[in-house]
Amino acid sequence: MNRLIGRTIEQQELTDIFNSKKAEFVVVYGRRRVGKTFLIEQFFNAKKCIYFYATGVQDGLLKEQLFEFAKAIGQTFYHGATIATPTTWLQAFDELNKAINSLPSSKKIVLFIDELPWMATKRSRMLQGLDYYWNHDWSKNENIKLIICGSSASWIIKNIIYNKGGLHNRYTCSLLIKPFSLSESKAFLASRDITVSNKQLLQLYMAIGGIPHYLDRVKKNLSITQNIEALCFKETGFLFSEFDKLFKSLFDDAKVYIELIRIIATSREGVSRALIETRSKLSQKGGTLTDRLTDLEQAGFIKSFLPLKHQRQGMYYRIIDEYTYFYLKWIEPEKHILLSNEVGHHYWVHQTHSAAYHAWMGYAFESICYKHLAQIQKTLNIPMGSKAGTWRHLAKNSSQDSGAQIDLLFERSDDAVTLCEIKCTDEPFTIDKNVYNLLMKKAAVYQQITKTTKQVFIAFISANGLKKSAYAHKITGVVTLADLLQE
Repeated sequence: MNRLIGRTIEQQELTDIFNSKKAEFVVVYGRRRVGKTFLIEQFFNAKKCIYFYATGVQDGLLKEQLFEFAKAIGQTFYHGATIATPTTWLQAFDELNKAINSLPSSKKIVLFIDELPWMATKRSRMLQGLDYYWNHDWSKNENIKLIICGSSASWIIKNIIYNKGGLHNRYTCSLLIKPFSLSESKAFLASRDITVSNKQLLQLYMAIGGIPHYLDRVKKNLSITQNIEALCFKETGFLFSEFDKLFKSLFDDAKVYIELIRIIATSREGVSRALIETRSKLSQKGGTLTDRLTDLEQAGFIKSFLPLKHQRQGMYYRIIDEYTYFYLKWIEPEKHILLSNEVGHHYWVHQTHSAAYHAWMGYAFESICYKHLAQIQKTLNIPMGSKAGTWRHLAKNSSQDSGAQIDLLFERSDDAVTLCEIKCTDEPFTIDKNVYNLLMKKAAVYQQITKTTKQVFIAFISANGLKKSAYAHKITGVVTLADLLQE
């Protein structure tokens, strides 16, 4: 039985790979605990093939990596028999190649090498061995499907996708495995007999995101609020100390990346590259900061934005990983108090009634909207080929100039632009005279500064829709949480 939830596009890609009439070199990457290994195992275990699986050992020595690799060869090809541990990766791949050649030529073979960055330690020459056997043997066998995988997305991209050596341009397909969408998260919970409303799903998603491994920790005998309390605010909770473990597993110098994350987390609107340079201790020589920011973005923790029509302001960044922001906002500041048990039980229940909670909801909901642009575009009937982005204009102190921040806009392909205001409230949002005038002012500033001649539409993305008012009908489109849950 196929236990896979969602991943429709990825499964179709894997089907095409499995059925292709040529050797395939597939690169799979995505942040830790996003379900990469589960996807590959579930998919290919349901196929008629020889499935070889070997995984790296975190912080393992070369001899430990080679021992586990040899053990995987014995389990897959020799009915579990023990084979001698090779001393080099060339020897290890030679043993694997001999095992492959011992099979009937008609057999399809899937070689899944997981957590490759942990195997390819410094001076191990693991990549050189992989390069040799792929180019010399496996690429000539149409029945071999080589799949390599790693949680360190930046490492995979630098060392495999953009490899300048023998593996340059050798991969035939790359798959970025992203966190579940809202609809996939709801389906995943339902597969575990956990039924939640859209509002409850949003509360959970804003705290832990669409990471399958986190969602799998949700207990069906607890409410969503109780689950967040148990996972995040108890010393034994899985997510109470996950933050440091997560970064240490992905980056050798985790402290540097955490420093950058903290800087970016200080502003809801996002932090400019210039401000990061000012606050960070990183040297600018050799593009160090650029590389680190790229690493964080490729790992799915942050997103860079170049404001549409305002590119001279430069790049700015904001956190888009829900758990990371939740940890920095709620868990870490109270960790010492939580550990001393001074706050007692039901800490999170009390926080849900605070002003800080509602401010956090607004930020988290905006990030979720950026991940569901396709659903927003479909609901607002925005044509294909339109460009999504953000926009802001900072007022100058020495003038009567007015500033404006537009949460999301679509530069449409039909000579129009849709400006979106994003709100997350427990009840339907009310557009009164003041709110409406503010929206008109934002639109006017946008038109004045950009000098656009396009037709301007104003839309609202409101988790619980809009309340009927004298001004609500003036809005040209509304997107609700239910719309974000579309497939």
